[in-house]
Amino acid sequence: MNAKVWLVGAGPGDPELLTLKAVRALGEADVVLIDDLVNTAVLEHCPDARIIAVGKRGGCRSTPQAFIHRLMLRYARQGKCVVRLKGGDPCIFGRGGEEAQWLREHGVEVELVNGITAGLAGATQCDIPLTLRGVARGVTLVTAHTQDGSSLNWQALAQSGTTLVVYMGVAKLSEIREQLLAGGLAANTPVAMIENASLPHQRDCRSDLASMEADAGTFQLKSPAILVIGAVAGATECAGSQPSWVQASAL
Repeated sequence: MNAKVWLVGAGPGDPELLTLKAVRALGEADVVLIDDLVNTAVLEHCPDARIIAVGKRGGCRSTPQAFIHRLMLRYARQGKCVVRLKGGDPCIFGRGGEEAQWLREHGVEVELVNGITAGLAGATQCDIPLTLRGVARGVTLVTAHTQDGSSLNWQALAQSGTTLVVYMGVAKLSEIREQLLAGGLAANTPVAMIENASLPHQRDCRSDLASMEADAGTFQLKSPAILVIGAVAGATECAGSQPSWVQASAL
């Protein structure tokens, strides 16, 4: 385990969603570099490790990525077992790929440990299946926040026929709405806006594409939140009736 960095996904927040492999890596860690969105309850698995906060959140003061790289390299070269603990999955909008590449280029062994991503966990907690036979044949994960400020090809996404799960989209609801409508997605397409996925204080707001911006304002939607856009997001259970997506899948 010497001179090694583990890039570990801590999941979306619920500490019970941590994988056994993540628990093992934490138990062997000498140093843990922890992101802001990681639930600190998972640190019970590494009681003897040095904990270093290296948070990166939009709109807040963030730890420079280059500094995080140098920290991982320094401790690895000291022969310590280093865990870089990230919210969700390190390879889904978590910079896991670029960090692994940088470390390997500097001669450090790296192992990636998957975590459950917020888009999946949040939807599941709301009884939304991201794929459903006869309703949604696939799912597309995208981020509304890009490093260079460029826009996604929303028209292609609108025509993909898949459930769209949008990360980091709270500040861009207007753009997402307008671009998807312009791309041909129906105004009444169901939308679920899910805040604090998997945590006890998770909240969700059900809306549709045309109304989601206004409804998010009324709901006072805040980050971190994910958007689930597509027919499966219209799942509603009423007494004595089946969810709408079950009815649709039977058609």
